[in-house]
Amino acid sequence: DEVPNEEIEGMGDRGIMVEGGTLSLHGDRKNSWTRLAKTAEAGSTSIKVQNAADWRVGDVIVLASTDFDPHQAERRTIAGIHGNTITLDNKLEYMHFGKVTYGVDERGEVGMLTRNILIQASPDAEKTFFGGHVMAMVTSKMYISGVEFNRMGQNMHLARYPVHWHLVGEGKGQYIEDSAIHDTYSRCVTIHGTNDVRVQNNVTYNTVGHCFFLEDGIETGNQYVHNLGILTKCHPDGKPCIPTNLAAAGEPRAGTNGQAAKDVLIPSDNTASTFWITNPDNIYVDNVAAGSEATGFWMSLPEHPTGAFLNTDISKATWPRRTKFREFKGNVAHSNYDAFMFDRNEAPNLTFGVTGSSQTGLENPADPNSKPLVSVFEDLTAYKNRNGGIWGRGEMRIFRNVKLADNAIGFTHASGAFGRYAFTSRVVDSLFVGETENIGNPRTDAEKAYGRSLPKPEMPDYPIRGYEFYDYRHDVENVTFRNFEDNATRKTGAISYLMYTTFGVSSNNSVEHVKFINAKPVYFPPMERKWGSDNGGSTAYKTAVIRDKDGSFVDGPNCYV
Repeated sequence: DEVPNEEIEGMGDRGIMVEGGTLSLHGDRKNSWTRLAKTAEAGSTSIKVQNAADWRVGDVIVLASTDFDPHQAERRTIAGIHGNTITLDNKLEYMHFGKVTYGVDERGEVGMLTRNILIQASPDAEKTFFGGHVMAMVTSKMYISGVEFNRMGQNMHLARYPVHWHLVGEGKGQYIEDSAIHDTYSRCVTIHGTNDVRVQNNVTYNTVGHCFFLEDGIETGNQYVHNLGILTKCHPDGKPCIPTNLAAAGEPRAGTNGQAAKDVLIPSDNTASTFWITNPDNIYVDNVAAGSEATGFWMSLPEHPTGAFLNTDISKATWPRRTKFREFKGNVAHSNYDAFMFDRNEAPNLTFGVTGSSQTGLENPADPNSKPLVSVFEDLTAYKNRNGGIWGRGEMRIFRNVKLADNAIGFTHASGAFGRYAFTSRVVDSLFVGETENIGNPRTDAEKAYGRSLPKPEMPDYPIRGYEFYDYRHDVENVTFRNFEDNATRKTGAISYLMYTTFGVSSNNSVEHVKFINAKPVYFPPMERKWGSDNGGSTAYKTAVIRDKDGSFVDGPNCYV
């Protein structure tokens, strides 16, 4: 309706609401998304993709940004199609990169937004931000495939999301797959108090707030597989996000504007993430966060579940921060401020709405002295992120086969237990690239003079670095660093430290079996407050040492930098 009706039994308006029943929506299953097969230049009227099966003339597609700015995503209508070559209705404004470069896959994603079942609110929602919502409640079941959702979600209204499992409990066998959710005003898919739901092969575009949303931290066994999220925003009316990457003492890193969180559903929506994860006991495989105004994947783990479960017995028995990650593999994050954020949790009383959260998986989460477990994160790719590729906080974490390229900073990890466990983090069998063939779309005078887009265009001289050592024990093993060389614009280094940390760095930190190709092995930037990223200029970082175990780093076995 053009004018909202009264609430229906307290469950809101403009909604499909299921209580004690089953909702089945099954449309034509199109190929949800693919990647470019070659670079699409600015001004092009055609693109070549890897797989255009089931796509037709008249379908609407969206090309993800492959630069630092997520707003370089572009929506177009298919005007013609021949095999995997697509003719567009209008020229592209931006270059969209389509190559594997120096071993890093930076081929831009192309999502399909059209389905033959369309659920949408009336056009007035574009001004009111009061869209539709679909909600399955306790004892209900929901099965969705091949459906398009447009103008959905009700901004600043709790529990009014495009697709929402609400306190269903056991959801095994239920799913949303092969669907498209776009132009929404509050989230994308919310799983609240529900376990074992499958969210697979969906596309989201131009959405507001945390998109794929685990609500309270009680949810387990849910499977997020091969989903693509493009352009996740903080506010529906174009207000800027607050891009924060909080360091040890909770201070914002370089690039923040100091504005307090407001006009958002929860404070952390002011650093909106495409994937918001509040319990590690879920599965995330082969998903892509292709452009958030703030965060790609955010593991924000409360000590105990919150919301509807706050202070309940089930909440007190659940310890997300002491739970091992079930599976996190093959995920990609690009064109965000921060790509993978393994830190911070909701803290409404803080100015920025978040505080540090350390996670260590334990054999018995209820017993803080039980055997620690190793959490493994595999096959992660992060590129063209304005700040960090991976920022972590916790213990006993292995990052295997990560590929980090074209970021301001590749990897930083903080401790949470301050030396209690055998190690904090290990990066193994991985690749760091300072700059690739993807030059982006230079726009500022400084970028045009430099010949490529910059992660921090307001600071062209920002010293990009691959790996940052931080507090307590970290190891780098069998890692290649490529294209970290100084030039006339900025300094760089493959390995460095967090500028300018107040926390001591362990003398047991080590590097072994590392390889440098066109890369300066190490760089310790002089203190300059304009890019200082910790909390205020301590000299503790001057005590940092790094052990070269085998001589592959600098001068010989068991030397120290």
